[in-house]
Amino acid sequence: MEKALLVTLKLKQHKGLWTPEERQAELSELAASSRAKVVGGMIVTREKPSPAYFIGKGKVEEIAQLCMEKNIDVVMFNNDLTGTQQKNLENIINTKTIDRTQLILDIFAQRAHSNEGKIQVELAQLLYLMPRLTGRGIFLSRLGGGIGTRGPGEQKLEIDRRRIRDRITRLKRDLAKLSLQRSTRRKQRAKFSLLTIAIIGYTNSGKSTLLNALTESHIYTQDRLFSTLDPTIRSFTLPNNQKVLFVDTVGFLNELPHHLIESFKATLEEVVNADILLHLIDISHPKAREMEKAVFDVLAELKATDKPMITLLNKMDKINDDEIRRFTKEFTRSIPISALKKINFESLIDRVVLYLNNAIKTYKIFLPQSKARLISLLYEKGHVVKREYQGDKVYLEVQLPVTLYKRIKKDMRI
Repeated sequence: MEKALLVTLKLKQHKGLWTPEERQAELSELAASSRAKVVGGMIVTREKPSPAYFIGKGKVEEIAQLCMEKNIDVVMFNNDLTGTQQKNLENIINTKTIDRTQLILDIFAQRAHSNEGKIQVELAQLLYLMPRLTGRGIFLSRLGGGIGTRGPGEQKLEIDRRRIRDRITRLKRDLAKLSLQRSTRRKQRAKFSLLTIAIIGYTNSGKSTLLNALTESHIYTQDRLFSTLDPTIRSFTLPNNQKVLFVDTVGFLNELPHHLIESFKATLEEVVNADILLHLIDISHPKAREMEKAVFDVLAELKATDKPMITLLNKMDKINDDEIRRFTKEFTRSIPISALKKINFESLIDRVVLYLNNAIKTYKIFLPQSKARLISLLYEKGHVVKREYQGDKVYLEVQLPVTLYKRIKKDMRI
């Protein structure tokens, strides 16, 4: 494990929802997720960032001394640094220096397992590096490995702007192909009337744990930020016999850089195209309300704020009854649950059925008995509430998604 020192800038006119101390605590969690050992940290107060060093030169020299004394391997800044700032800092500190975005990208590089995930991570890294290149920039000279160097950061010094632009173009083209394949799969799901429910929320709010509990899956989970990067889809049969798909998505984060959202839009398309959003909020966390705002900020970027949403107050097993009642009042029409202990899942499923009922209607259908394939499809994809045989025809009253009814209407010749 690399030893890390954390640095957060505190502006005297700070007016954000997160205090510098809270931002420092989250940076510590991010560092732990990247498998670093945090051995120290400091919050530096300034009127405004220094153009040359981001923080004052005196503080930089203090950090350099600290790095020598504690054998620190990496200094992590809680803000984005310019190429000039990063180069100047490393010249004095003589230790690898990364900023918050590089740290997040490093975690993503570790978590990406699918081909699409790896492409998105590399694209995000290159888009981050492009405006920071100054000749043979310091970023591309790192060959030692470790945090902040995975992915294209390890490539040779000969890479220049033109070659990076070419690589970005190729990656975007590859992502476009993968996005088309994903769109084709979505159309196939829609053809068979499989409605999609996307599980969203702040990173480490329990999304993968909920998917595992609902669908009896075995997706990797761990109590750390961004334990899951690639989206996972699992089927589930509701009490009314309707099959739906639950989608586990990448976690959101406070002040998630815009270009990261752009790079991961192919993955986040599952959120945009979902029929319902399940928004998980970790009510055991002291920043639950701020985390909710961070999620809605990302949804606004994706233009997905108008989607039907069910708010789930997760980890209710970690707080007392009075706090649960307070959160239930604060978050209107919310459902307190525990994904880990499967508490109050009945209320969750009932709410899902209620929401889906808006997309489902009861149809009265006459079909020749010879249409066995269609009858079988209606039983498989809908909920038959009445069946009568009338001569060589069968009369069905069946609850069906409106989209499926429209699709098979021609086959029924009605």
